[in-house]
Amino acid sequence: MARKTGSHSETTGPRVRAAALRLFARAGFAAVSMRRIAAEVGVQAGALYLYTPDKQTLLFDLMKSHMEDLLRAWDVAEKGKTPPERLEAFVRFHIRFHLERPDAVFIAYMELRNLTPENFQRIEILRKTYEDALEDILCAGQVAGVFSVPDTKLATMALIAMLTGVNTWFREGGRLSREKVEEIYWDMARKAVGVEQSGG
Repeated sequence: MARKTGSHSETTGPRVRAAALRLFARAGFAAVSMRRIAAEVGVQAGALYLYTPDKQTLLFDLMKSHMEDLLRAWDVAEKGKTPPERLEAFVRFHIRFHLERPDAVFIAYMELRNLTPENFQRIEILRKTYEDALEDILCAGQVAGVFSVPDTKLATMALIAMLTGVNTWFREGGRLSREKVEEIYWDMARKAVGVEQSGG
């Protein structure tokens, strides 16, 4: 059966994902129906099932894409050589990447509870891969004697929570520029692991 005009997969599929991303971030996963997503895209509700089997799969795909994009971007980012340089690179990268994607970040953290156990586990594996990248930096700094961290895993989670928190308050055109935010957060991060200003 022929698709309806405007429902070609190469155009409608990305529009479905973009609409779901916006709506989940604004209203929450539980409050958004497939019918509402379809209305946002401008297609019949039944047409959505050409692109996703259900709303749970749509949520999972959005989270998975976000985490995979994050890991790919970190993989090719400039990282420095010494532990302090690597930590600074991570801090700046995390802030830049996440400020560009406020809706995806909100969903990635706030909608985890709405994933099925199987999908949750798959997302957690991706999240742990990213967390491990930071913990590796902290462990290297401990071994080199340039970081003072009582527990690297706890410090990893605390730093990521602090950095991701930027998305809850930062507004473009506000009192602080992105560049200034990066500087302040790097200063706080280095102090948190005991790096002196001249370190790196």
